[in-house]
Amino acid sequence: MSNITPYAERPLDVICLGRAAVDLYADQVGSRLEDVSSFAKYLGGSSGNIAYGTARLGLKSAMLTRVGDEHMGRFVREELARAGVDVSHVVTDPQRLTGLVILGLKDRQTFPLIFYRNDCADMAVSPDDFGPEFIASSRALLITGTHLSTSGTYETSRTAIQYAREAGTRVILDIDYRPVLWGLTGPGEGENRFVSDEGVTQHLQTVLPDLDLIVGTEEEVHIAGGSEDTLTALRNIRALTDATIVLKLGPQGCTVLEGDIPASEDDFEVHTGVRVEVLNVLGAGDAFMSGFLRGWLQNEPHERACAYANACGALVVSRHGCAPAIPDARELDDYLTRAEQIAHPDQDVRLNRLHRIAGRRRRQWEQIYGLAFDHRKQLFDMARETGADPERLKKLKQLLISAAEQGAERGGVAHQVGVLIDDTYGQDALNDVTGRGWWIGRPVELPTSMPLELEGGRSIGSRLREWPIEHTVKCLVFYHPDQPVELRLQQERQVKELYRACLASGHELLLEVIPPRDLPVDEWTLPRALQRFYNLGVYPDWWKLPAPEPETWQHLTEVIRARDEHCHGVVLLGLDAPLDELKREFNHSAGFDICRGFTVGRTLFGEPSRAWLAGEIDDSELIRRVSDNYHELIECWQARQPETD
Repeated sequence: MSNITPYAERPLDVICLGRAAVDLYADQVGSRLEDVSSFAKYLGGSSGNIAYGTARLGLKSAMLTRVGDEHMGRFVREELARAGVDVSHVVTDPQRLTGLVILGLKDRQTFPLIFYRNDCADMAVSPDDFGPEFIASSRALLITGTHLSTSGTYETSRTAIQYAREAGTRVILDIDYRPVLWGLTGPGEGENRFVSDEGVTQHLQTVLPDLDLIVGTEEEVHIAGGSEDTLTALRNIRALTDATIVLKLGPQGCTVLEGDIPASEDDFEVHTGVRVEVLNVLGAGDAFMSGFLRGWLQNEPHERACAYANACGALVVSRHGCAPAIPDARELDDYLTRAEQIAHPDQDVRLNRLHRIAGRRRRQWEQIYGLAFDHRKQLFDMARETGADPERLKKLKQLLISAAEQGAERGGVAHQVGVLIDDTYGQDALNDVTGRGWWIGRPVELPTSMPLELEGGRSIGSRLREWPIEHTVKCLVFYHPDQPVELRLQQERQVKELYRACLASGHELLLEVIPPRDLPVDEWTLPRALQRFYNLGVYPDWWKLPAPEPETWQHLTEVIRARDEHCHGVVLLGLDAPLDELKREFNHSAGFDICRGFTVGRTLFGEPSRAWLAGEIDDSELIRRVSDNYHELIECWQARQPETD
């Protein structure tokens, strides 16, 4: 260990060794777990949550664990990586399944849970899974009490601690006491937080002398200290270690203990938290730890570290789930400036906007080269005109997937390909493309409706629950800020309802705005429309617009930058314009970085599709023609040049 990286130069802030699993949270709040009918799936496990939470708060965290060689294991790995966690030491175990927890939310005091962890993957983490160099690459190592509960995981934890001591890496213990995981209760008693056991106490105390930081609730301190009197337990711990002790006091906040334990709890310096309405206390401790480490690992005063910790805990208890409920640094700092005025963080518009942005699961797209074939009415009419069975439209849309794939490959943009596909005729095509890493938009509007109506009636929220999260909700509204007031208000009401549904479901929203042909349009029409929706509290992740003139592009840029710095940008539509006309219009967008690409449809597939439906060309010829058109448009986009006077 002679080549240890200096502490201040280490690439990692914290390595989290321990539980990484999947949590299934009951959707029905107030229901017995026996009666729950559906669940939401989240990243889980205390160490996994802390790795995720610290990464979101700006620390460089890594996960040291195992996951199964199956779908849930891949989910855990991908969720951690998406948050920025180093997953180089998340080992795939070919023999074991990823751990699973099922949780209910009966009331503010009752949270039944069942651990499915019999010989699970993370309990098989081994000293063979890492070396001293990895531990030495971090300023801190976090272990959990659960991973001291079996001989194998105890040995692994002790090895990691030994490497840490040799490297000058600080060691943190999250006591993480779950009696059921120590075999002290029946398997159905996962909610039980405390069972006194001398054997567990003695086992935990073997690691105390090697620690720099210990964090736990009063019950967890009781088990670590071997007494149900908090002060006695703390003194027993202090007799074995000089570590900083953080005692969590629930709604009261927390206290940080250095040196001698005070004679009375009245002498504790309590760092108070904020009171919020509790939805779910599960996982609040992991959020607390994430927040505390944000301050502690950056050598901020205890008061500040505790403020981060208490605020993170407060936000999580007000939300569904744990890991995805943890704020990022921007959201946390915003909350701390006005926490006393926010009794219901889950209802605060600005906070939820920041949380939505932080929780975006989609990658950032610099450009989208989109082939749009979400058309329903137009293709149905085309089928009738050519004498084709409308059922053939389902196959047509699958063939257009192949055309998009080939055209994007030829254009060198296979990593930036996008599609717009409906589920009326395109469900099979949607199924084919989902999971490929493409940008996928999916319409919800009733075609040609004005005022706007949504397909499937007004229960859009229940419909979105069935959609893959990677599908972007696309809604076309024929809208003009000078429409008759009653019509405009109807349209706006529907858009607001859709936006709220997307907030609840987590889907991104693309709002396509086309001014009706019977109203005059000038350079300010589209900017005024966007401004109006922002004034209504609607913040689409994407805008889709007709190609405007350069003057309008400038106004659009100013509106979007002023009102929503987190908007992904604008994509252009085609409106069945001839290819040469689209090429000219593309040049207008050159130099405006809010324009992120195009999603063009009938211009590319219209004539070939009509010929295919009429039986004039076969599948391969359809694919070739559409692919050629798409490739030509890609090249045109890449060759855009700003117009000069």
